[in-house]
Amino acid sequence: MPGVNDPAVCRELAAALAREVSSPVRFMEVCGTHTTSVARHGLKSLFPPALGLVSGPGCPVCVTSPGQVQAVLDAAKRSGVILATFGDLVRVPGPQGSLEQARAKGADVRVVYSPTNALDLARNHPDKTAVFAGIGFETTAPAVALTLLQAKDEGIDNFLVLCLHKRIIPALKALADHPEARVDGFLLPGHVSVVLGAEAYEQADLGLPGVVAGFGAGDILLGLLLLARQANRGERRVENAYPRTVRTRGNTRAKEAMDRVFEPADAQWRGLGILRRSGLALREEFSGLDAEKRLGLTVPSLDEPPGCSCGRVLVGAMAPNQCALFETVCTPSSPVGPCMVSSEGACAAWALHHPLNPRKGHP
Repeated sequence: MPGVNDPAVCRELAAALAREVSSPVRFMEVCGTHTTSVARHGLKSLFPPALGLVSGPGCPVCVTSPGQVQAVLDAAKRSGVILATFGDLVRVPGPQGSLEQARAKGADVRVVYSPTNALDLARNHPDKTAVFAGIGFETTAPAVALTLLQAKDEGIDNFLVLCLHKRIIPALKALADHPEARVDGFLLPGHVSVVLGAEAYEQADLGLPGVVAGFGAGDILLGLLLLARQANRGERRVENAYPRTVRTRGNTRAKEAMDRVFEPADAQWRGLGILRRSGLALREEFSGLDAEKRLGLTVPSLDEPPGCSCGRVLVGAMAPNQCALFETVCTPSSPVGPCMVSSEGACAAWALHHPLNPRKGHP
């Protein structure tokens, strides 16, 4: 839609949304970038009173379960290991502390910006084992797959991946039936959809309206307007409101790389528990580069930190400011749970961008 982020167009979209929403309706955004964009632009101030928008499990760091965090910590503490990860994961508290704290005690923890940086660590330190903590959805998984292919082709056997990747569609199907989520439609993730393509959601039959949306203010307002129209008509289909970036079939080469390296596996989700075939595991051909197998790591079932409500926030059961720890014990500078750590976390978005931040429910 030309000029979709123009202020005048945004006002028109907000007015159309207000006309469309006359009875209570509740949508969920399932992308961390949507969460921060909604908060940063103050979009909820433009919503009609009957429209509720809740945050879902769209932040890769946030959905990484306590047991998976512990597995990453266990890897980092191994002798001769260089643990490489994206920045947000370093500060996520686990049952035995964070990677940041482990590094302060002598663990070799490096922040990298791509899995190829971790492969470089393996090349440059042949006497060490470089372990990359692979988290994220289908957005980051293709780059990890290509890096594994490169490592295998070069015969680099001191590069391992602890594969904690998630598949977004099984989570959406779980949320569609979740008794606490109670959503009427999904604002579908833009980044993941670039890889999967819009047709992936149609094929999955989510059972609820879905709209793939971009990340500007106008993009999000347009997505919500289309969702409201579907809800009013009783429709349950997927629309692509981000065609300038998202294609029907997605990125075929990226999906082929994932299929060659990974296979679906059961996975732990913070807030959703273990979901069948919702994760990715390395195929047998790549088992020699699997950190879980090579290092004998396990992913235990562990509870949330005491008092932390991240799990309930991630399924839309409560707003961040309804957590008893929000901005008292748990703050962006001293987080208790991952939703306050990650730049895409719902709690961090509330704490950093909500203008008044009243402790009285979702705005």
